[in-house]
Amino acid sequence: MLNVHNLTVSFMGTDLFSGITFKLIKGDRVGLIGKNGAGKSTLLKVLAKDIESSGGTLAFDKDISIGFLRQDIDFVQGRTILEEAYQAFEEIKEIEGKLEEINQQLAERTDYESESYNQLIIDLNELTERYELIGGYNYQGDTEKILQGLGFQREDFDKLTDTFSGGWRMRIELAKLLLQNNDILLLDEPTNHLDIESIIWLEDFLKSYAGAIVTVSHDKMFLDNVTNRTIEISLGQIYDYKKAYSKYLEQRADIKEKQLQAQKNQEKEIKRTEQLIEKFRAKASKASMAQSLIKKLDKVERIEVDQDENAVMNVRFEISKEPGKIVVEAEEVSKSYGEKHVLSDVNLMIERNAKVAFVGQNGQGKSTLAKMIVGEIPFEGSLKLGHNVEVGYFAQNQSEYLPPEKTVLEIVEEAANDTNRIKVRDMLGAFLFGGEAVDKKAKVLSGGERNRLALCRLLMTPFNVLIMDEPTNHLDIASKNVLKKALKNFKGTLILVSHDRDFLQGLATNVYGFKDKEIKKYLGGIDYFLEQHKMESLREAEKKTVVKEEKSTSKKEAYKLSKEEEKELRKLKNRSSKVENLIADLEAEIEAIDLELAQNYDEVSARPNFFEEYKAKKNKLDDLMIEWEEVEEKISDFK
Repeated sequence: MLNVHNLTVSFMGTDLFSGITFKLIKGDRVGLIGKNGAGKSTLLKVLAKDIESSGGTLAFDKDISIGFLRQDIDFVQGRTILEEAYQAFEEIKEIEGKLEEINQQLAERTDYESESYNQLIIDLNELTERYELIGGYNYQGDTEKILQGLGFQREDFDKLTDTFSGGWRMRIELAKLLLQNNDILLLDEPTNHLDIESIIWLEDFLKSYAGAIVTVSHDKMFLDNVTNRTIEISLGQIYDYKKAYSKYLEQRADIKEKQLQAQKNQEKEIKRTEQLIEKFRAKASKASMAQSLIKKLDKVERIEVDQDENAVMNVRFEISKEPGKIVVEAEEVSKSYGEKHVLSDVNLMIERNAKVAFVGQNGQGKSTLAKMIVGEIPFEGSLKLGHNVEVGYFAQNQSEYLPPEKTVLEIVEEAANDTNRIKVRDMLGAFLFGGEAVDKKAKVLSGGERNRLALCRLLMTPFNVLIMDEPTNHLDIASKNVLKKALKNFKGTLILVSHDRDFLQGLATNVYGFKDKEIKKYLGGIDYFLEQHKMESLREAEKKTVVKEEKSTSKKEAYKLSKEEEKELRKLKNRSSKVENLIADLEAEIEAIDLELAQNYDEVSARPNFFEEYKAKKNKLDDLMIEWEEVEEKISDFK
């Protein structure tokens, strides 16, 4: 499908990458990886013919069609979502126009025996056959299916694209590309604006894609689930393996280890040969032998070890002061934007040192609740921060608020205080802004650089509760790993809004699922949430099937709770939340004891009354689990 040979791209006399050669064949699903600034997006633009290379050749098969999801897109204003999505079907829409014109003529004309009328009939038949052949009778259904898979509701279809954010417009563009069935699909960060459900749907779609795919992504789990080949751009060169990302890392590490061993063996042999040469040079009778060894040494091809880009951020989050036990408490919190109700009667309690994740489809209120906690937007109900709580907030579009004309150094200096102002350059160096990079203006920074700068600025203010909304957008995999490690070591309270499953694994100990104006707590990590969510989705599908067979009940006939019942329901929800927190605390205590036992059984078990106290904790946990189930059952009865 595509041959890339000796490709080079240079900017201002410096090679971004050079001598790149690879082939792309049908069925390839390539993960294009590398650090921010390595040239991944640039390579996609070259393959899409958006920009020209500085050298080398691109050879495409005849009539190859290419679809390219760019990070920056332009939309024509005034179109609805469906109208914009239908732009994917240029030929179908063109034929529809011709068919409409022919049918109108046939309805108006009466010269049934004329040659021109007969030609209209012939044209009608030919166009109808072509229309059916290219999917004219299916495209509307296919469009609706893909739009829904990417998170749109049916009621959104007739809304203007102008009313949607850039992230939602990106979804429309992605839908158009998926509908076109291009031979080669180039995707630049396709998951950046998708929620977990939409990412899972996209993974399933791409797994069965008939053509070839090249995707730039920093989502490790997405790469592992979709790709069958990995190309890494590193230090201007590429490493190409027919493995998904995680398997590629293993294989590359193994190859590098073998290269190192071979290099050591070769160096030993070279050193031995050089010693012989020196020895033989001193003797006239051995001079010819020495010359022979020198020629042999000159012909040796030195083994090189693949080089890695090892520069990564150095992030450490310190807490400002110790807060009270409860850091966030919400009771009967609601939020509406005009007639659109986002959250309704939400109850939430987050304790000190908790690490929680807010997950769910876009538009369900995750970012809204985060903004409410930091006091950025008004709401109804009660939401209180605990004693000594100091909040650090990283907004989803944090990097967009960086003043474009100010330099990296100026931006961080403005956020600094008297105690840490002298550390500004050290902090910037830790975030990979060293030397002349501190004098760059914000407007010339890449997406990943802007995110790093926003993180650096955040650390200049004190906090003990950290709220981060999609902090991994535009960060490369190495930077995400560093950030994840820093957040794991953070001694304060963490609230994460994220769709990155790999990032959340082992980081968030509790997950709050947002759906239908409510939130539900899952006592476990992201894997437990995904497992439970899948089961709940299946149950919902079963319920919908049953409901179709039953007689529908009008809103007037629907049961309405009395004030006393509403009050009782609130009490039950509050009790459920408190019991959940008690369960989480006990589970953490028991886990810590189990770890102690595993490391030093004799010393721990010898403590006075150890086993009685240990058993009491387990019994208490069992009792709390039973109580929680009973309370949840009563709540279900109300619903």
